[in-house]
Amino acid sequence: MALTQEKTYTIDDIYALPDGERAELIDGQIYYMAPPNFRHQKLVSGLTHLLIQYIKTKGGGCEVIPAPFAVLLNADENIYVEPDVSVICDKSKLDDRGCNGAPDFIIEIVSPSSRRMDYSTKMTLYSDAGVREYWIVDPEKERTTVYHYEEDAAPVIFSFDHDIAVGIYKNLEIRISELLG
Repeated sequence: MALTQEKTYTIDDIYALPDGERAELIDGQIYYMAPPNFRHQKLVSGLTHLLIQYIKTKGGGCEVIPAPFAVLLNADENIYVEPDVSVICDKSKLDDRGCNGAPDFIIEIVSPSSRRMDYSTKMTLYSDAGVREYWIVDPEKERTTVYHYEEDAAPVIFSFDHDIAVGIYKNLEIRISELLG
């Protein structure tokens, strides 16, 4: 009896998805994404706005882009993800298709369907790709896990009621609970 072979997908399969359908490509497998809920989108909007305002007032050159936005990690077409919030400081990585290479800072807001992906798969992908800082904001547990990959330090977990220093910027702290108020 022949073994069934699992289909391997490519970036072309991602781009061929029907309008409005979102998915990510990791190691030849497609992972479909459920529509985000109100709290998720409120956090994405609040974090995006706060980061844009900080960069604007400090005269920074980084771009802050919320999902849906294509990130081709390692500047190739083998891994296509759509982080909830991406901060890209090297503008040469940006083109009409998205970000080609690792963003400097990524924030993922955990949804019930994305928990395993955000805490495990993406944590490893982002570390290996050269992301400098990664936050996992978990509304259900009301905590944020922060990875500072440049420092090669253990992750730090903060409750939503604590100020969290943004490692790639000096003097920027974010209190997640204030974004939900």
